[in-house]
Amino acid sequence: MAGQIEARLKALDLVLPEAKAAIGTYVPFVHFGGQLLISGQLPMKDGAIAVAGTLGDGVDVAQGQEAAKLCALNILAQAKAALGDLDRIVQLLRLNGFVSATPGFGDHPKVINGASDLMVEILGDKGRHTRIAVGCASLPLNAAVEIDAVFAID
Repeated sequence: MAGQIEARLKALDLVLPEAKAAIGTYVPFVHFGGQLLISGQLPMKDGAIAVAGTLGDGVDVAQGQEAAKLCALNILAQAKAALGDLDRIVQLLRLNGFVSATPGFGDHPKVINGASDLMVEILGDKGRHTRIAVGCASLPLNAAVEIDAVFAID
């Protein structure tokens, strides 16, 4: 029987991707003291980076928001792999969003809103969180966005 969060995903016609293995010397998630920390997730879809490049240089805000949504779905896929049941999430505490951007780009918060809005849509009040949204020169695999997360869990 699917839990409330999985029912919400289904109602939104969203399917979690397969949780991907780490691409370096780290683990995809760690449980610690009632928290679940999820390593940075890229905008992966069907096994490849779906949104590559740099905001302000060929990638627009709408594409960046789509990348952030994909990162959020990949975060939830890792949470499901870690917990088995997404209803074990008590609260999304924090998202850390990184946007590959040109020096003059200033809409980092709008880009990361793609993930923030989706988390609230899926998790309800449990999806309201603290956040950072920062720009950087580049990200792994030329991804446009990378996001990590910290959850409180039961």
